[in-house]
Amino acid sequence: MIPSNEIIAAISTPPGVGAIAIVRVSGNGCIDLVNTVFKGKNLSEQSSHTLHFGNIMDGEKKIDEVVVGLFRAPHSYTGDDIAEISCHGSAYIQQQILQLLLQHGARMAKPGEFTLRAFLNGKLDLASAEAVADLISADSESSHQLAIQQMRGGFSNHIKELRKELINFASLIELELDFAEEDVEFANRKQLNDLLEKLHKAVADLAESFRLGNVLKIGVNTVIAGRPNAGKSTLLNVLLNEERAIVSEIPGTTRDTIEETLNIHGVIFRLADTAGLRDTSDVIEKMGVERTHEKLQLAAVAIYLFDAARMDEEEVLSDIESLNLKDIPVILAANKSDLMNIELEKKKFPQLNNLIFISAKESKNIIELKEKLFDSVFNTKIHNGDPVVSNIRHYDALMKTLSAIDDVVKGLNSKASGEMYALDIRRALDYLGEITGEITNEDLLDNIFSRFCIGK
Repeated sequence: MIPSNEIIAAISTPPGVGAIAIVRVSGNGCIDLVNTVFKGKNLSEQSSHTLHFGNIMDGEKKIDEVVVGLFRAPHSYTGDDIAEISCHGSAYIQQQILQLLLQHGARMAKPGEFTLRAFLNGKLDLASAEAVADLISADSESSHQLAIQQMRGGFSNHIKELRKELINFASLIELELDFAEEDVEFANRKQLNDLLEKLHKAVADLAESFRLGNVLKIGVNTVIAGRPNAGKSTLLNVLLNEERAIVSEIPGTTRDTIEETLNIHGVIFRLADTAGLRDTSDVIEKMGVERTHEKLQLAAVAIYLFDAARMDEEEVLSDIESLNLKDIPVILAANKSDLMNIELEKKKFPQLNNLIFISAKESKNIIELKEKLFDSVFNTKIHNGDPVVSNIRHYDALMKTLSAIDDVVKGLNSKASGEMYALDIRRALDYLGEITGEITNEDLLDNIFSRFCIGK
């Protein structure tokens, strides 16, 4: 999908009814092309970053009154000339203008082709280009913030600095290979070991941040689990502030998972109310319990809800152990606190950490529960400007980089020849380069940019 110098055109606004739409044109000569169908000032003589009112004409037929924005190379999004036609939002008008441009020599842009040209023209690196797609699809403050950070190059700059340090040593190793017969050593092995240790920690920290970055990008999978009649459905309703789940005194009412989203401080939590955990002979309820366990294995955080008046500490700990929750945060919520003396009840659970007493029915301590949810996944490193990985392709490249660094260290420790670990250093450099696009190929670009919308 590597583009040529052809002029490309596309409708950049999504389908639907709106007051205004934008038809975008890019490529050398695109301003002259638009000028042939524009009646107003001579666009070919106008400066960059200017707006011009006029009419789009098909011969003597007026299509629409428009405003044309001009952005001349290299000071444009793509790095080529761009003309953006702001017309009325009618789908018919948009199509008429687009067809007119195609008739005069433009061709339809492919998905993501405007951003691909920006990458190829050096306006964006690959990680920043991918962040454009994330920004378009962002549906929460956290995912928006991650995309903005990466689009500005925070993550890319960090990767480039790491790669630059490794390149300096790689060049010395390569130089040694050129003078192999003289048995000289240009690269200080202790300094190389120190650098590899530093790089390993930096790359490992980035890879570890993917767990946070991914959930903030797509939402935090949150499971509400507990025994029947613990009040899980009531809790879901009060968290959402609506009657989403059926509430009943009959045990086993919830037989399948009910999923909704909750926004806490700009972070999306994908809540799942699940079937009560118990042994049952009811076939459908049993399937619901199995789905509860499946959801828990995919969860990023869990709320274990229990009736503190009916359960003791040993039962709660036994339930938690049976859930096999691995390393995810678990918030223990003692429900129905409106029916108990909390100070007395607290003494029953001395070993339970992260415990909060709530009343789902009376909406007591629900705000505090939301804060605990937020704190369980929130990491201030986003706000401190530290890079956070949210792209699975970047995570995969980082893990491969770690493997290559490990191989370099093994080679150094075993006194292997410079040729052996020079290859591993090149591997590490290539994997880091794949993230920013310093190392790339056409298939990779096709795969990335084909996921973009047309017109971006």
